[in-house]
Amino acid sequence: MSSILIPATMRNYLVVNKKTKYGNIKTEYNGIVFDSKKEANFCKELDVLKNAKDPKEKVLSYDLQVKYPIYINDKKICDYIADFVVRYGDHRVEVIDVKGVKTDVYKLKKKMIEAYYNFKIVEK
Repeated sequence: MSSILIPATMRNYLVVNKKTKYGNIKTEYNGIVFDSKKEANFCKELDVLKNAKDPKEKVLSYDLQVKYPIYINDKKICDYIADFVVRYGDHRVEVIDVKGVKTDVYKLKKKMIEAYYNFKIVEK
């Protein structure tokens, strides 16, 4: 979502939000601005799961916006940026993408990443 800053006074600014292409709304959670409410809510779920008793559900840690470069014949083609990389109590690691709309570019990058790095992207 793009924002336009309009000076209201020398000290204050009014933020005007423009409608985004896919209707997502930037949302802040825990001091982090997420691209959508869905992403922010998923992050909240991960924080709750840090207290889970079951190792399969217990979140030990997570990283946001992890970049995976894609190379073919030693030439960089593009980057895929995962929304979350989550480590669980049972030693599992998941690469998670929180999607509202699966664009053709996303679908192609997903296939390339899964082939190149030999793991599955979990979609939420």
